Amino acid sequence: MKTFLKLYSDVKGEISKFLNKFYLSTEDILKQISEDTLELEIDYENPVEMSDLIGTFIDNKDDFKINMWICIDEDVLINVTVNNADEIIKYLYERFPY
Repeated sequence: MKTFLKLYSDVKGEISKFLNKFYLSTEDILKQISEDTLELEIDYENPVEMSDLIGTFIDNKDDFKINMWICIDEDVLINVTVNNADEIIKYLYERFPY
């Protein structure tokens, strides 16, 4: 099953700015984006790996005009918000403990 995280923005360069600020070492992700990118999908073999980006996104949500959605079950997208981020991260570690 494919698990992924999607970032959306209405502002050109916002996703690039966010990832460049916090994920300089993640070159494979940065190669997928340009200054004009308004949508980015990042695939994960291990869904627990999403938790770092989810935490960083929530901690800096006020500084960037970005929305985040995750998919851990086929055809089910979950909007990541300030209200549910902690529960999502806990759920990822409980459901995928490897």
